[in-house]
Amino acid sequence: MLANTEMMATIAVRDLAAARAFYGDVLGLQENPVGDAADGEVLSYLSGSSRLMVYRSEFAGTNQATAATWTVGDEIEEIVAALKAKGVAFVHYEMPGLRLEGDIHVGEQMKVAWLKDPDGNILSIAGT
Repeated sequence: MLANTEMMATIAVRDLAAARAFYGDVLGLQENPVGDAADGEVLSYLSGSSRLMVYRSEFAGTNQATAATWTVGDEIEEIVAALKAKGVAFVHYEMPGLRLEGDIHVGEQMKVAWLKDPDGNILSIAGT
């Protein structure tokens, strides 16, 4: 039923101005205007062929799991370094089978770095 339809990530935030600065300026996502229907309570971004919707909610930052992942292949080191230069703090976890190399968790066939947006939503960057 849904296998052939597009999907987007949806993330709750408390402060749309802070979210706009983070997702647009820091992460470099292209804002995609959503029109008047959302009454200025929703931001939409393009990321490759995917979309990310950010909306105002009192429940922002309460998810304790990864909300969105960008798959970046062998560019992960470069992207992590660029984000760190923009002031992004990466989150480190102790996970079986993964060792930490700088801010990147490295396993047998994967690399991943976790970060949080201004509301504490967990995001990840996955590479090879």
